[in-house]
Amino acid sequence: MIAWTKRFASLALLVSLVALQGCATVKTADARDPWESMNRSVYQFNDVVDTMAIKPAAQLYVKVLPSFVRTGVGNFLGNLGDVWSMANSALQLKGQATVETFMRFHVNTFFGLGGLLDVATEMRLEKRKEDFGQTLGYWGVKPGPYVVLPLLGPSTLRDTLALPLDMQGDVSRQFSDEATRNALTATRVLDIRSGLLQTVDVVKAASLDPYSFVRDGFLQKRRNDIHDGNPPSSFDYGNGEADPK
Repeated sequence: MIAWTKRFASLALLVSLVALQGCATVKTADARDPWESMNRSVYQFNDVVDTMAIKPAAQLYVKVLPSFVRTGVGNFLGNLGDVWSMANSALQLKGQATVETFMRFHVNTFFGLGGLLDVATEMRLEKRKEDFGQTLGYWGVKPGPYVVLPLLGPSTLRDTLALPLDMQGDVSRQFSDEATRNALTATRVLDIRSGLLQTVDVVKAASLDPYSFVRDGFLQKRRNDIHDGNPPSSFDYGNGEADPK
């Protein structure tokens, strides 16, 4: 599993470099998605893999494990993720967010049975999710074109280039035992996918073009993430100059 993860990161970088050379560039109606033809092909590939393997595994995960167990698993994985969020909050010079995330991690680790219980939220310590792509955006790096990565899904060129560092910053990858690392990676995939079972089905059923729906929703969410929920009102994707983030 870890070897696969490294290959995905390398593949993501390769896709970005190839796209930069113009090998996959096509004219589309959306300036954010100049590589739409390539992205749609990858999207279709991901959809097949999800339908054949990931979705059935997530459905079994939900069927076998009681909801309180799944909640505990999600809390535990989220607690590990708070470490990298804290580091990126510090890199973005967000003092309050850094301190609160530091407190969240320690409260949940020591009083929440290693993170199985989300005691920090009950104490009104807000959970923030930060990654290196957001950090680059904070410091003015533009998102670049929309990219769909094999198995990893929606991204941007900026987030793709940040992905290897995000993977290295994942605390679950710091466990010395390879079996433990693999188990945590697989569990995270199932935990995320199980939470999207109904959402994905609704999107496919209600959208005339699920690809465009996912793309637009992802880009809007990332823009909100970069600006902490308060993006500027003026933004022109035609020239990308109005908002560097």
